[in-house]
Amino acid sequence: MGHGGNVIDELVTDHGEVEDLFARIEALPSGDKNRKMYADQVTMELVRHSVAEEAYLYPAVREHLANGDTMADRELEDHAKAEQIMKDLEGCEADDPQFDRLMAALMTEIRAHIADEEQNLFPSLRAACPPETLDDLGDKVRMAKKTAPTRPHPSAPDKPPANKLLAPGMGLVDRMRDMLTGRGKPE
Repeated sequence: MGHGGNVIDELVTDHGEVEDLFARIEALPSGDKNRKMYADQVTMELVRHSVAEEAYLYPAVREHLANGDTMADRELEDHAKAEQIMKDLEGCEADDPQFDRLMAALMTEIRAHIADEEQNLFPSLRAACPPETLDDLGDKVRMAKKTAPTRPHPSAPDKPPANKLLAPGMGLVDRMRDMLTGRGKPE
């Protein structure tokens, strides 16, 4: 989180971190308690990443790309599906019979979303935006991730201005809960 560079470089680096966490989960046997820790870590990263994309990337896609509304709406649908899976996963321990099914569904959804962004959306945005715009968006995304929620909130708004107003408050509450519970940390 917070790597530097333009918005595309920032988000691609996030994608790599999520894939690394998925690999750690896949390397552990079913029921291993560390799978839950990594699932919590991946959820925290994905929620922060998604909130930042919804606040800054998708409005830029709408503004700068000819088919931007369609592309942004499709990405928001992907986020909604993933967020519901993460919400369902939040209540499962690693030995819960639903954990492996939900984790597999999340990995499938996120991997397809990442492939779509990296193969379609990002090249289109890079071609349509001047480098300064992409750099400015990178700065905004990094700032948004610092205050973003870390837990899924499927009913929260996903479009500006409401999402930009509510996310920092929800993020503060989420980070306090994470700190008090040790969520995402080894036991």
